[in-house]
Amino acid sequence: MSVRIVLATHNQHKVDEFQKILGARLPELEIVRYDRPEPVEDGVTFAANALIKARAAAAQTGLPALADDSGLCVDVLGGAPGIFSARWAGHGKGDVANRDLLLDQLADLHDEDRGAAFACTIALVVPSGEHAGPDAEPIELVATGLWRGSLARSSRGANGFGYDPIFVPEGLSVTAAELTAEEKNARSHRALAFENLIPLLRMSVIPN
Repeated sequence: MSVRIVLATHNQHKVDEFQKILGARLPELEIVRYDRPEPVEDGVTFAANALIKARAAAAQTGLPALADDSGLCVDVLGGAPGIFSARWAGHGKGDVANRDLLLDQLADLHDEDRGAAFACTIALVVPSGEHAGPDAEPIELVATGLWRGSLARSSRGANGFGYDPIFVPEGLSVTAAELTAEEKNARSHRALAFENLIPLLRMSVIPN
């Protein structure tokens, strides 16, 4: 029996990535893209923003909802860009502008000072069931994942998006954008977050 979960994003890259990550472990789940207006993300942490989106999607669709908030956290910048990763160069500037600005800001740093991590928080919100009492609250669960690495000096690879072309995962010499989808999905910050969330998905969403 298929279980539909809405993913609170308009980004088809994320829908595809979530489906691939979940497919092998939870084949009964069908990830559905959210087609309603997205709420304002005015939280100051990844968890707060993920919950804002998941709550809105669950309330508007009546389906269990997943949402993630993720970003690149650079050590010498005190964790920035962080929650501002998608708009580091300004609203609407896009991935290339974000990467170019960050590389320019770090251009003079030695290799050992270019440490960074991709961070991901995934929120799951399950609406209260139709037979629940009037005061029943939705189930809200949060899981996190951290993918350590460092920043390259130029973009390499065409298999990723966002900051993937300048992020070199710990223990590797290639960027995240030079990994295959299968390699990335096996080790990424989102995959690590899902490892922590999967038992909770089984408990709260998958029928016994």
